[in-house]
Amino acid sequence: MTKRIFRSICLVAIAVFLASLVLIMGVLYSYFSDRQMISLKTETALCASAVEHDGLDYLASVSNGDYRITWISADGTVLFDNKAETAKMENHLEREEIREALSGGSGESVRRSDTLLEKQLYSARKLSDGTVIRLSASHLTWWSLIFSMLRHIVLVMAIAIGLSLYLAYRLSKRVVKPLNELNLDEPEENSVYEELSPLVDRIASQQRQLKTQQAELRRKQEEFDTATGYMNEGILLLSETRAVLSINKAATKLLGISRYCLGRDLLLFNSSPEIQELLRIAGTGSRAEKIVSIAERDYQFNASPILSEDKVSGIALIIFDITEKEKAEEARREFTANVSHELKTPLQNISGSAELLSNGLVRPEDVPQFAEQIFSESRRMITLVEDIIKLSHLDEGAEDMQRQTLDLYELAAQTVRSLLPVAQSAGVELTLRGEKAELQGIAQLLSGIIYNLCDNSIKYNHAGGSVEVEVRPEGANVVLTISDTGIGIPPEAQERIFERFYRVDKSRSKSVGGTGLGLSIVKHSIKLHGGSIEIRSIVDHGTTMIITLPKSPDGSSV
Repeated sequence: MTKRIFRSICLVAIAVFLASLVLIMGVLYSYFSDRQMISLKTETALCASAVEHDGLDYLASVSNGDYRITWISADGTVLFDNKAETAKMENHLEREEIREALSGGSGESVRRSDTLLEKQLYSARKLSDGTVIRLSASHLTWWSLIFSMLRHIVLVMAIAIGLSLYLAYRLSKRVVKPLNELNLDEPEENSVYEELSPLVDRIASQQRQLKTQQAELRRKQEEFDTATGYMNEGILLLSETRAVLSINKAATKLLGISRYCLGRDLLLFNSSPEIQELLRIAGTGSRAEKIVSIAERDYQFNASPILSEDKVSGIALIIFDITEKEKAEEARREFTANVSHELKTPLQNISGSAELLSNGLVRPEDVPQFAEQIFSESRRMITLVEDIIKLSHLDEGAEDMQRQTLDLYELAAQTVRSLLPVAQSAGVELTLRGEKAELQGIAQLLSGIIYNLCDNSIKYNHAGGSVEVEVRPEGANVVLTISDTGIGIPPEAQERIFERFYRVDKSRSKSVGGTGLGLSIVKHSIKLHGGSIEIRSIVDHGTTMIITLPKSPDGSSV
């Protein structure tokens, strides 16, 4: 702006100077031209009067004067000329000033030279004898006057231009100084020209609006960050050019990028083909979904276009962790298949035995055996259905079961006494040791934990083996330990034994019976009590199960 003001002032100053120079030179030139013509006419009148009295004697006396004097007869013949030989001069009858003098008594004319550098002024007066006296004088033309004064004009112009530049520089600085010193943060505190007051008021008004909008945007951004910062789902907002406008912590973690990606293209930080395809589809105005595996987990990417006046102005990308959902769906399918398989065998046995009995194909002495098989398979189905119902009940939280303060050692003693006949028939020694250990829990579930683990330890043991149950308090917890000298659990199976229908040794499992849901029920029961289970096992040497249960759900002592 300073440069524009400076140039404008300089151009105006130079234009005014040149216009003034031309005007002054024109006025002065016209004035002096008129004065010279008047002076020439006066000299012509004086010369004519002198020639009337003295004739050629006067003309001879002024032959070397400043003016050229020519005496011309009435027929145009030159009688005398103080600057040239009369014999060589042409007839002057057709000269303008001569014609005017002969007809009117006096005449004037101006003629330019061939070089245009000067012009000749002529003044003629008629004498009483009919002859004409003419005086002429040289007069510089306008251009010749300029050229003759060029050095002085250049000097004046240089001084004027230099002064104009200096004044323009100082003036432009002074004009823009209030603008350069404007306090845009506090516009109302500025002291400016009256003409700038509307601008300052407008800036102040816009500043207030911007501060209000900035505060509102900051508040909304904080609300958005607070709402999305603790979400497990990743959320990204992208511009139409795929620049990241907003991203929460979950998205930065899932995509492995930094929050400093704001304002930059997402593909600079993650250029996976799946994300590129999602953004391409969303950029066309269509919604897109895709499941992507990252670090052995499954994530569902949903890309939705943000439309403004039927144009895509941005893209919202939401990332869901569906690993557990997929696992649950897989477990549901596997559970359904296992239930179908487990029910199919007893149903086929019952159906086959019943068909043989109904068709009279069984000998009378074999009827009790078929009836026993039908009863056994029916009990197996009932046990399986009961375990499925129990497991389903535990999955829902077992909220209808009441907690109470009980002694886990006493509960273990009751369970051990009930299993002693089973242990004796299997040739396994079952013992209990420990001390009183009270806790708040659900007696039915805790008893089931002890029963299932002890029952498994007996079933999967060797003749002459042993099972030892220990209960002891340990700080805010109660520790239940069940050790056996059985077949053990391979390391690769220790993580899976709590899965539904999973069996380490399927051939032996069939021979000892069971539904395959016992340990799954144990795991859910322990989880409902806020406890944990640890497995220590060596194949063919035995297994130790260590269950740690809090005395109280809130961690306080009973």
